[in-house]
Amino acid sequence: QVQLVESGGGSVQPGGSLRLSCAVSGATSSTNCMAWFRQAPGKEREGVAGIYRGDGRTHYVDSVRGRFTISQDNAKSTVFLQIDSLQPEDTAIYYCAAGPRFPLCMLGTRAESHDWGQGTQVTVSS
Repeated sequence: QVQLVESGGGSVQPGGSLRLSCAVSGATSSTNCMAWFRQAPGKEREGVAGIYRGDGRTHYVDSVRGRFTISQDNAKSTVFLQIDSLQPEDTAIYYCAAGPRFPLCMLGTRAESHDWGQGTQVTVSS
């Protein structure tokens, strides 16, 4: 059974950085693709970054490209999301999710993103 546990969220000032972690256990081929999502208050959940665990290929939505970096450790047991130049509009709950196909696990559909973590809160304010 796949388990995903996020950590690393917190409160930061604009311009700061955070590194979120997603610990992966029970990985199988159903976790070939890992993605980070965020859901801001009153907004729909959106996939922001994805990684193919096999070779480390990455994909980003345009709104975060250049500020967000998704990566994994050598053991492929943890997926990270480095967020730089944080802005108030980055305030959200951040979730990691797993699915079988890259980059489709960024879609957030039941078929493509079938395992989820509990989320970690990121708050950006001065």
